[in-house]
Amino acid sequence: MRNIKLHVLALILVIIAEWIGIFKFQLGRGIISLFPMLYALIFGIVAKFVKVANEKDMGDAGSLVGVTLMLLMAKYGTTIGPTLPKIISASPALILQEIGNIGTVLLGVPVAIALGLHREAIGGAHSIAREPNVAIIADRFGLDSEEGEGVLGVYIVGTVFGTIFIGLLASLLASYTPLHPYSLAMASGVGSASMMTASVGALSTLYPDMTETLTAFGATSNMLSGLDGVYLSIWVSLPLAEWLYKKLQKRKEVK
Repeated sequence: MRNIKLHVLALILVIIAEWIGIFKFQLGRGIISLFPMLYALIFGIVAKFVKVANEKDMGDAGSLVGVTLMLLMAKYGTTIGPTLPKIISASPALILQEIGNIGTVLLGVPVAIALGLHREAIGGAHSIAREPNVAIIADRFGLDSEEGEGVLGVYIVGTVFGTIFIGLLASLLASYTPLHPYSLAMASGVGSASMMTASVGALSTLYPDMTETLTAFGATSNMLSGLDGVYLSIWVSLPLAEWLYKKLQKRKEVK
């Protein structure tokens, strides 16, 4: 908090990013939207490479992520109240959508093994590897283990590319599939505030008249992912990832 240079640098990057604003371009029938959050992320990476920010600055910035995300979620909390009746009516879907995260295991573990990874596949593919999932792996295996390397690798990749990917994916799905915007907003709540923000932002650009409801669904889904998602990882996803890894690895060794 006492790193004045870091605060000034962050303020400058935010001002530049907000000055650029939302950039939209047509991609077939869909509209791809790039948000100031993405620019700020890229500028931050550039600042590290051009030595404007050093390792200490990066460490201090990392310690403030939790605080800034708390403020972001508090803001989203103000949008949940006015749309509470719609949220309550969609409660079963909001709760059950968390089961969809098992798809990460079913898709990620086979791909990881095909790429030559070993037990890193368990840590990296049992979830989308955000902070709660990193904590689960750290407690179960330790971050210096192969599983720890896997979860940290996906965490870093998700931090750098996750917001870009999910923002583009939400826009494409909204433009090219019959999926309802509300269902896409619920699917945006994967347990990462930054990813949810990028996805809901893209949807809100396509459906400006639904912005408040889309934001509420996304924020509520993200909150639930942080609650039942932890237990799903501990009791279902992680054991399933270990079981699937052993089965596929044994089959690979036989061949």
